[in-house]
Amino acid sequence: MTEQTKVTTLEKVVVRFSGDSGDGMQLTGTIFSNLSAIFGNEISTFPDYPAEVRAPQGTLSGVSGFQVHLGSRKIFTPGDKADVLVAMNPAALKVNVKHLKPNAIVLIDTDSFKKTDLEKAQFTTDDSFQELGLTQVQVVAAPISTMVKDGLVDFGLDNKSALRCKNMFALGLVCWLFERPLEEAMHMLQTKFAKKPVIAQANIKALTDGYNYGHNIHASVSTYRIESKKAEPGTYMDVNGNKATSYGLIAAAEKAGLRLFLGSYPITPATDILHELSKRKDLGVITVQAEDEIAGVCTAIGASFAGCLAATSTSGPGLALKSEAIGLAVIAEVPLVVIDVQRGGPSTGMPTKSEQTDLMQALYGRNGECPAVVVAASTPTDCFDMAFWAGKLAVEHMTPVILLTDAFIANGSSAWRLPELDKYPSITPNYVSNYHSDKPWKPYRRDKDTFVRYWAIPGTEGFTHRLGGLEKDYDTSAISTDPLNHQKMVQTRQAKIDKIADFIPDLEVVGDEDADLLIVGWGGTYGHLYEAMEDMQETGKKVALAHFRFINPLPKNTEEVLKRYKKVVVAEQNNGQFANYLRSKIDDFNPYKFNRIKGQPFIVARLVEEFTKIWEA
Repeated sequence: MTEQTKVTTLEKVVVRFSGDSGDGMQLTGTIFSNLSAIFGNEISTFPDYPAEVRAPQGTLSGVSGFQVHLGSRKIFTPGDKADVLVAMNPAALKVNVKHLKPNAIVLIDTDSFKKTDLEKAQFTTDDSFQELGLTQVQVVAAPISTMVKDGLVDFGLDNKSALRCKNMFALGLVCWLFERPLEEAMHMLQTKFAKKPVIAQANIKALTDGYNYGHNIHASVSTYRIESKKAEPGTYMDVNGNKATSYGLIAAAEKAGLRLFLGSYPITPATDILHELSKRKDLGVITVQAEDEIAGVCTAIGASFAGCLAATSTSGPGLALKSEAIGLAVIAEVPLVVIDVQRGGPSTGMPTKSEQTDLMQALYGRNGECPAVVVAASTPTDCFDMAFWAGKLAVEHMTPVILLTDAFIANGSSAWRLPELDKYPSITPNYVSNYHSDKPWKPYRRDKDTFVRYWAIPGTEGFTHRLGGLEKDYDTSAISTDPLNHQKMVQTRQAKIDKIADFIPDLEVVGDEDADLLIVGWGGTYGHLYEAMEDMQETGKKVALAHFRFINPLPKNTEEVLKRYKKVVVAEQNNGQFANYLRSKIDDFNPYKFNRIKGQPFIVARLVEEFTKIWEA
């Protein structure tokens, strides 16, 4: 062809891969994300897959998606709408039409747009694009299935196995669209299918064919160039929140000089933490896949008593089941990290969708006065730091720490520079060797400043002891039902948690110092709230953001910060749990609230619209 490709240079772009659950869209999106990270782009991803094990092929309920936002500057969210959509069938097109920008590029497999396919997706005409009102998009229509089968005829694959490679043809097309060289993608495929070399080569052939097809039709659509960002020197990887959480726990154990133990029961979307840590026997990690949630946390409590940094991972339903055992860890005062990867509820709810609805359960979901530390991660990469902090606070203050993440950041990923562990703070357990007093040691003897009891590891000569779930005497550590003693122990356990405020960072505010509106958030909504703030600032509005990672106890300067602004809006993916919690902690604090519980991330444009109304009020 003699026409030249039209190349558009952008700061950022959103790509969405979509098809049946069996079409390999998660793998396709992951490889493209890794390529972009290697190329030097900032990325943020959002895997969006159905809860059904496998819905009927070609139906609306079976559509699986993977969205990636990449750019040459800092990327905070997976993006609201897509510049490029890969739709492997009519159902994928129909489900994702609301996610398309005007003039977006849509790549389709025409072999999957036959009459029967259109009927499965509930189209009433033969022209799906016209029926959906998609008259302004740029369409790249290719008989992908046919070309893949023809291209792999020499590999001796059956029809089904050959068609499984069509996602790589689509990836090749997208790599051409973004001027991505294929060498790294080929290497990833060779690694993934190392034990199946024929499958690896077939996928590489389909990838190459897709790239070449795009090159041959290059005049029909514009291609995109996303400049690389000059990054801080170091080793980078594409990491999701669950993997970062796993690494953060390992780092905390290393800093504390302890072995890491995870007792867990598989549950969506937290299972990958168990999977990842089970691979790390080389780092001394011990994992137990227990028979249920209660056994998982109880094995962790036993490991903690034995002297490990012990953790258990779960989601909302599992946190409910673990509540009694967490209470045991509170009254026994042993270190324990409980990771709750929040998902849609109540009950089984929506296992693959994301919410922030477990906050009250984490704070108060146990019998009796049972205070525990609660922290929350804000991004996939921040899961590393907050898992490290959870381990540090648990070990140094002899308490359970509940780390809240959510399905959005647990499954989503970002480019991550591997941290230098020597730059992280030390973790110093309050061992019984620190005990110096004329009084004989007892299990509940505690530091007079921090109220932290001294940790005697079983086997330490002269420090034989028992712990349990019954109340103990403050002085003798024997079982006690004395009313005054119980009052004192309840107050002491609470004071120990309150005192932790002296050991955590102050709440930080970003944005305009003289802001007319302060946006407040916590957990995995950080990127959307930050981007909403930036969008408002670009229109001349003075806005700031305070995002909480430490929730119980709150940072010491919380009240001073929140009362500094005339208008405060608390945005969260529940019915106002954090807003109500702040009101209970701060007198005369009555913020605006923005609440959405749809199982999907916030839409930045919607945040800007609602926050602007509050700013103008």
